[in-house]
Amino acid sequence: MGSLQQFVIENGLNLLALFWFLACFKGYMYYSRKRSFDTACLASMLHMYRKEWMKRMLTRDVRIADTTAIANLERGVSFFASTTMLILAGLMTVLGSTQQAIDVVADIPFVYPATRAEWELKILLMITLFVYAFFKFTWSLRQYGFVSIMIGGAPHPEEHPSEQQVNAHASRVAKMTSMAANNFNLGLRTYYFCLAVLGWFISPWIFMALSTGVVFILYRREFKSSTLKTLMMSTEES
Repeated sequence: MGSLQQFVIENGLNLLALFWFLACFKGYMYYSRKRSFDTACLASMLHMYRKEWMKRMLTRDVRIADTTAIANLERGVSFFASTTMLILAGLMTVLGSTQQAIDVVADIPFVYPATRAEWELKILLMITLFVYAFFKFTWSLRQYGFVSIMIGGAPHPEEHPSEQQVNAHASRVAKMTSMAANNFNLGLRTYYFCLAVLGWFISPWIFMALSTGVVFILYRREFKSSTLKTLMMSTEES
């Protein structure tokens, strides 16, 4: 018990910074998901647009434009998945040359002193986050593939599907598209928080400040941005 207390005392500020980061990371993920069900935000508004898109898709005989749009979305997700692999390779390289990295950062003013073990733990945290982002991006890719299959299996107008069938299929495809987009969004959020982790290599205080700043930026963009207002204005006009 004494060794544990000594560890907490010696690393109290770093532990506080890590706890604050995890609270910001997981807390905002939970908050944004819960609020999306009862508050206008980018996720809820875009789901509505996707449902309208799929309803119109079911009225078209030729759906090349729809499958092309899905392919374009897949390319964007694929780019980030590939980039994440490159970043992970770079982090693994840095993990093998920790001392050189410490020497480089040591020349920066106001750098909080850190041991080799602390540096390696910080790099491992970034590796963990990018692995999480990679899984989100690849799952998003698979879900967009499912969307393409669902569009291919959608009934054609000459089959004269009932309104109930049209609405049910449009809802299913729109929900799968939103699930793919939400996983892509989770990967992007992780990128934002990884930028905050970079501040930990300088100072735990900077780390906490950047974590708070990322939450503020994400909240403004998803719940208070001009983009959201434009989407809401478009729905009011329609």
